Amino acid sequence: MGSLPAANATPLEAKSAITSSDLGVLFESQRRHLNHFFDHLDLPQAAAFAQTLLDAPGAVFFTGVGKSGIVAQKLSQTLASLGFFRSAFLPPVDALHGDIGAVFPSDLIVFLSKSGASDELRALVPCARAKGAVLISITSVEGNPLAALCDINVHLPLQGELCPFNLAPVTSTAIQMVFGDTVFAALMTARRLTKEQYASNHPAGKIGKSLIFKVNDVMKKKDELPVCKEGDMIMDQLTELTSKGCGCLLVVDDENHLIGTFTDGDLRRTLKAYGAAIFNLTVGEMCNRNPRTITADAMAVEAMQKMESPPSPVQFLPVVSDQNVVTGIITLHGLVSAGL
Repeated sequence: MGSLPAANATPLEAKSAITSSDLGVLFESQRRHLNHFFDHLDLPQAAAFAQTLLDAPGAVFFTGVGKSGIVAQKLSQTLASLGFFRSAFLPPVDALHGDIGAVFPSDLIVFLSKSGASDELRALVPCARAKGAVLISITSVEGNPLAALCDINVHLPLQGELCPFNLAPVTSTAIQMVFGDTVFAALMTARRLTKEQYASNHPAGKIGKSLIFKVNDVMKKKDELPVCKEGDMIMDQLTELTSKGCGCLLVVDDENHLIGTFTDGDLRRTLKAYGAAIFNLTVGEMCNRNPRTITADAMAVEAMQKMESPPSPVQFLPVVSDQNVVTGIITLHGLVSAGL
């Protein structure tokens, strides 16, 4: 089995360090390149492209090769994540070997290419047209062959690449990404996308969880609750205090109304203040009768904010009904474990 050749350990004219001034020059140069793009972008052309996406009757495919292909993959995933478009990346070579079967009449195919001269993309054009798709090119070289073959072309003004040889796609891919993401932001506004709709497509991420999860989804319930009565002796409730993993006791009456809370911190302070007399104290005598609470239908992220609010953070919140009946408890550990 073959092996890769050893890397050249002594690249020609290698510099021993990169200084802040070196980077400053490059960042300033990239700023000028990006400003050139912003200053010369044809906004009516960009708006026409955005409107075409907005009115798309079918799926929107993105395709490209090399670094432009990577940008195409990212843009297709972002568009799909909005929830009101079917969007996917169409690998140009694989498309010629069967993947073009996913394309139906009136679907859109967006070709990303700096030069518009990639053989792989040009070979895909007649096959895509035969499927009845609308073809859109996004390129940076004026008068390129790909643009001439497509129904719509968007020109992304490119002053030059940041690459010292003006070859590596450093600036061109940056403006492709900026252009695509900015258009998508316009689509979100035009479709009046709500945070809740957006979050529904990101249930495993922190964004989605913060907008979807309610207290009821992450709170402890029933037998998991560390409950006691106000007449119970403190020392008789140590097992309940420590075994449920909440760091507290929920003090309730006979109808399960919340009276107060007693924490492991309260236990330490009581023991320090009363010593052996703690054996004669009830939970009701030492509990906090004005604890922060929350309802089960509140958002989980609201519970976290309430725990962290002044005058001092807390590690848990009793969950109560409108009638102050205990229905659960939510802990900071539980919120963190849920990804919030």
